Amino acid sequence: MKITFLGAGSTVFSKNVLGDCLVSPELDDYEIYLYDIDPVRLDDSFRMLGNINRNIGRNVRIVKTLDLDEALKGANYIVNAIQVGGYDPSTIADFEIPKKYGLKQTIADTLGIGGIMRTLRTVPVLEQFASSIHKNCPNALFINYTNPMAMLTGYMIEELSVNTVGLCHSVQVCVEGLLRSLGLKEEYLESCHQSIAGINHQSWLLEITDKDNNDLYPLIKQKSKELANSEDLRWDLVRHEMMHTFGYYNTESSEHTAEYNPYFIKKNYPELIERFNIPLDEYPRRCIKQIDNWSTMRIKLVEDESIQHSKTHEFASYIINAMESDKPYRIHGNVMNTGLITNLPSRACVEVPCMVDRNGINPCYVGDLPEQCAALNRTNINVQILTRDAAKTRRKDLVYMAAMLDPHTAAELSMDEIRAMCDELMDAHKGFLPEYK
Repeated sequence: MKITFLGAGSTVFSKNVLGDCLVSPELDDYEIYLYDIDPVRLDDSFRMLGNINRNIGRNVRIVKTLDLDEALKGANYIVNAIQVGGYDPSTIADFEIPKKYGLKQTIADTLGIGGIMRTLRTVPVLEQFASSIHKNCPNALFINYTNPMAMLTGYMIEELSVNTVGLCHSVQVCVEGLLRSLGLKEEYLESCHQSIAGINHQSWLLEITDKDNNDLYPLIKQKSKELANSEDLRWDLVRHEMMHTFGYYNTESSEHTAEYNPYFIKKNYPELIERFNIPLDEYPRRCIKQIDNWSTMRIKLVEDESIQHSKTHEFASYIINAMESDKPYRIHGNVMNTGLITNLPSRACVEVPCMVDRNGINPCYVGDLPEQCAALNRTNINVQILTRDAAKTRRKDLVYMAAMLDPHTAAELSMDEIRAMCDELMDAHKGFLPEYK
């Protein structure tokens, strides 16, 4: 068995995913190939994983390579964690150019103009990956962790015909974070039953019940109102406002949720930023902090030859084990909507429960979402589908349309402003983009 990690220079994340594989005793007789375009960061991850491999007494063969075909030849599982353009110049442009037009963002990696630009500059790399996959490992499972999750996973499946599942960790931590902030974790977390479905970063906690099948939503909403002004809830005020307004809690954080909707980041209502504690420019701050702290982190991750690893909640190693052992395992995965959520479009990439066994990823039927939840999802899906179409056809008019249909962008800017902003962004990213007409 061969596991290939694309974007292995992401040292922390390669530790989480591949470290999980290394500490899984069920996985045996396999090799790991690490691929990146940055030889220095690639070597850092290679050294780190080699130390973990040795320290836990495993003898997994780990290979680093700058050759994509070598990395993919004969692969069974491919983990994708690339970021095209990095902080400088791409992230800087994604935030600073929209800001000139009065459009402010928090994370800008999933939807909105930031998500659109990330997709456009990532798709050409995915097309290279797909060409090599079809040549070297056509039956491999492509496990995508790269954002924008729905846009890129949908593109890999629909346009590039690669066997793909998209994974995000917001589903795993959704209920725990909610119950913890309300002081309900100890009493209910271990015994509660939950049902979650929707689209990536906007899946819905459709049902949460206690061990006796009693609905916990009334208690959750009551506690939410009681604690509305407390420090425990200050990190999550946007999601709670959405829950009280539309009835259901969603999976991704308030800082993300604020920019997927037209209600919170508004230049004519600056008081909303303080009221809902919205961290504008949060992603650039994280990037700067990570860059500044990398030398210290590198000592812990790369130079520490005694490094260990404890298993995380990432799904990748569990998927590989389920497929290799035929012991079923349940995940939430991003897949195409083949009638799974019946009131969302068939071209949507949806996030639903999936059972995994030797037959691969088996998505589960959900049915209709509550109509208001489906309606909110559709506003995001519109942008996702048009962005995928723009990336496929290299049509600039579709880029404009995708941005004009984005809820946050459309609420803040005129059509002329959106066209001008898109043109300026595409010019800033031209080193990563094919020609758009």
